[in-house]
Amino acid sequence: MPHNMSDQIRQYRLGILYTTVAFFTWGVLPFYWKLLGRVPAFEILAHRILWSLVFVSILLLLRGRVQVRDLLTDPRKRKFLLTTGALIGINWFTYVYAVNSEHIVEVSMGYYINPLLSVLLGIVVLKERLNFLQVIAFLLACTGVLYLTIGYGRFPWIALLLACAFALYGLFKKVSNVESMPALMCETLVLLPVALGIIFYQMSSGRGALFSLSVSTDFLLIFAGVVTVLPLFWFAEGAKRIPLSNVGFLQYIAPTLMLLIGIFVYSETFTTAHLISFGFVWTGLALYTVTLLRGSGTR
Repeated sequence: MPHNMSDQIRQYRLGILYTTVAFFTWGVLPFYWKLLGRVPAFEILAHRILWSLVFVSILLLLRGRVQVRDLLTDPRKRKFLLTTGALIGINWFTYVYAVNSEHIVEVSMGYYINPLLSVLLGIVVLKERLNFLQVIAFLLACTGVLYLTIGYGRFPWIALLLACAFALYGLFKKVSNVESMPALMCETLVLLPVALGIIFYQMSSGRGALFSLSVSTDFLLIFAGVVTVLPLFWFAEGAKRIPLSNVGFLQYIAPTLMLLIGIFVYSETFTTAHLISFGFVWTGLALYTVTLLRGSGTR
């Protein structure tokens, strides 16, 4: 086997490993946020922003790739980073709030819907063409959301907010064409004043969780930066080594794990209406995956 061929195979396997570990980590993160159940979601968000900034800064310094000044002095990129910073903040807060208010099943639905919403944004904003199967896939997902709203009697706002925020985040990341880790450093830097304001307010009012509840809580709050940044780093390293079809297939690991954790570990409600609704979404995703495999030549 030629050397370059064996190197391609090695890179492909490494890409699959990186991406799988990233999605698996995202899938089991509900366990982590549940351990911080005594801390308000907005305070967890503040610490997640602060310690993510610290950790990603260390990571980039070690790799010699800090580009913050170049990114923030470019007016176009700065505008994109302000937008993506706000979107990732909304996504993080909604996710933590949902997990700690017993809505993990709805979180999983949001991340199942997300790729189909990304397809729609690609058509509307980037003028990408939609094939017949993708139209059917998107309509099936819409039917699932509508059925849950009517059949269960409650609009799944958590699922749609997560899906919309993350799909828009992905769109702006694609348009801005900024490398993921330097961008994350800028996004958390943009959100830092809000994070510090929340932390100082909580501490000054005697309600702050850091250094007042327990050593384990302190560790979990500070380590929130690591569990946020590492999966993003692994995903970035994996996605550039493997075809889009592989990424599209592997991304279902995370919401599937969340769904199983919500139902079987935390005994969240999963009614017939949920099952039928998820059935529509899953069928849509199956069709979407077929379009990915066709488009990539199933390498």
